[in-house]
Amino acid sequence: MVERRPALTLLAHLVLLLGVLVVAFPVYVTFIASTQTTQDIVTSTPMSLLPGGHFLQTYRLALFGGEGSYGNKVAPALPMLRVSLISALLITVGKIAISLLSAFAFVYFRFPGRGLCFWMVFVTLMLPVEVRIGPTYQVAADLHLLNSYAGLALPLIASATATFLYRQFFLTVPDELTEAARIDGAGPLRFFIDILLPLSATSTAALFVIQFIYGWNQYLWPLLVSTDSSMYPIVMGINQMFTGGDAQNEWSVIMATAMLAMLPPALVVLLMQKWFVRGLVDTEK
Repeated sequence: MVERRPALTLLAHLVLLLGVLVVAFPVYVTFIASTQTTQDIVTSTPMSLLPGGHFLQTYRLALFGGEGSYGNKVAPALPMLRVSLISALLITVGKIAISLLSAFAFVYFRFPGRGLCFWMVFVTLMLPVEVRIGPTYQVAADLHLLNSYAGLALPLIASATATFLYRQFFLTVPDELTEAARIDGAGPLRFFIDILLPLSATSTAALFVIQFIYGWNQYLWPLLVSTDSSMYPIVMGINQMFTGGDAQNEWSVIMATAMLAMLPPALVVLLMQKWFVRGLVDTEK
């Protein structure tokens, strides 16, 4: 029996509220700065925490570009958002597809060296992109993948983590289900599409959220393979907006672009929150 303790309940809620404030306050300051002019941000000490009156003007300038308050040209964020969205979707879908197929092969097919192949894939968890970035860049350059969506996505779609998670899930599928499908005349592909894919829907949804955020936040790899400004993702584009000292940066536009960069991952998490939680905690498998 769980005993109710009002003091502990109050303490827990206070800790949660404090955590929310710590996380939300920088986002709030970013939004407030995006509604003010750059002059107000630079000259005000401290900066006002009340919304300004330049919301539409600043976000229009951030999305479509134009001339900034110092006469410098502001690059539009809309093309960068498109590049980030396409590359993140390619990385996410590619990771899930390859991980599903590889886990299916490891669990349901018997071939020499199956265990060795799986552990070779699993060992790549200890080799992040930063470790193998030199050879990977050389391969991408030799295949003429620079400044392309293929170059942004293909080197990042292999995922040992997702393969391991799908393999562990497939191992929990009852053997009776496999035998019933075989008796009904279902081949490997039909068994995979009609049975395994629906059963793994919640796990796929959870991985989709995680991998989308991973692909959206990529910075180091796009920095190497994207030398054309038309292929800059939004995270890289924000860094390019810092042109000099505090007085030379379009801080209001930078903050507005940062807010725009936060929207797609936040929307994915909010829209798929139910499936994401079920994929992480569902035990009815």
